[in-house]
Amino acid sequence: MDTTSPPDARPDFGLDAAALFDLPRAAAQCRIVVAMSGGVDSSVVAALAAASGAEVIGITLQLYDYGAATGRKGACCAGDDIRDARAVADRLGIAHYVFDHETAFREDVVEQFADEYLAGRTPVPCIRCNMGPKFTDLFRMARELGADCLATGHYVRRIMTAEGPHLYRACDPARDQSYFLYGTTEAQLDYLRFPLGGLHKTQVRELAEIAGLRNAAKPDSQDICFVPDGDYAKIVTKLRPEGAAAGDIVHAATGERLGTHKGIIHFTVGQRKGLEIGGQPEPLYVIGVDAASREVRVGPKRMLAVEAAHLIETNRIGSLPDEPLTAKVRSLAKPVAVMLEGGLGDGAPATIRFAAPEFGVAPGQAAVIYAGERVVGGGWIDSTAKISA
Repeated sequence: MDTTSPPDARPDFGLDAAALFDLPRAAAQCRIVVAMSGGVDSSVVAALAAASGAEVIGITLQLYDYGAATGRKGACCAGDDIRDARAVADRLGIAHYVFDHETAFREDVVEQFADEYLAGRTPVPCIRCNMGPKFTDLFRMARELGADCLATGHYVRRIMTAEGPHLYRACDPARDQSYFLYGTTEAQLDYLRFPLGGLHKTQVRELAEIAGLRNAAKPDSQDICFVPDGDYAKIVTKLRPEGAAAGDIVHAATGERLGTHKGIIHFTVGQRKGLEIGGQPEPLYVIGVDAASREVRVGPKRMLAVEAAHLIETNRIGSLPDEPLTAKVRSLAKPVAVMLEGGLGDGAPATIRFAAPEFGVAPGQAAVIYAGERVVGGGWIDSTAKISA
């Protein structure tokens, strides 16, 4: 495959590229800014935008020190990924700009990630990133460049309704990223476009091949981007050494001391592995983490059961429907039936009550609320209500 120079003509993708961007007027009169991470998904979005006939500008946010990240695998927006984004832009014949966001990313995402673990909570840095650099800052940049919309490679669907745009799960359930985008504001959703939401990953790679993109077969990132080796505790310890202070492992029901641990940052609610406690009559799980006393509290699985989760910093997208609601309390969890109590949106607190006992609900994670396939909103899990014995 020749990927050294732009093609002489737009590739024939066999679909209406312009329709994927829901442009306000003729494509030739529009400007699309594409957030380019260097991965195949955002690269295909750039190729589709170019095929639409609109003027296209690619933007990459550099989130790491370039020298330290060169050759780094499993990350995004650094090192080889920036080179891949630039090569794709050259191939497509579009403008491409790189902006240094290392400081903002470290302060808004990485350090907050460490602080959450230090507080005995389980953070979701990808959501924080979307709420910060990925959308807020890119939104501002795209506006300043006079763009009609900002397009990303996320697998979600934006569907226009009489009420305005709503956010829906992707057609490919294995790729759906709606859990990570519940914090998208209505103003942002009005401006954002997600052209891959109706496609499957295999189709996206096929489009990359058709366009002759150098990263058509590039593997997907599987880990938190700034923890490509999966050792998040190492990152937290480097930033907050006190998180590695030893403490006791105690039984949540009896208070009996069962052992010691090497730092609360190694534990999350629902965890079973890594406790290194033997001789117990039944398997033990992490029931809670007390940051003040550095205690990791463990117990049998039944002690993980909760009947409700209390949410803070909530966001709502569109109106609340009359139909039944479901919620995901972890990115890989299946949606479960819930009842919503209190307000949702504008940061107001809310409570979700589970129709059946839910296990392993960890403070610090997000609870994302759905009405069928539509994302209604969500919030951060601040605390849970245990089921009384």
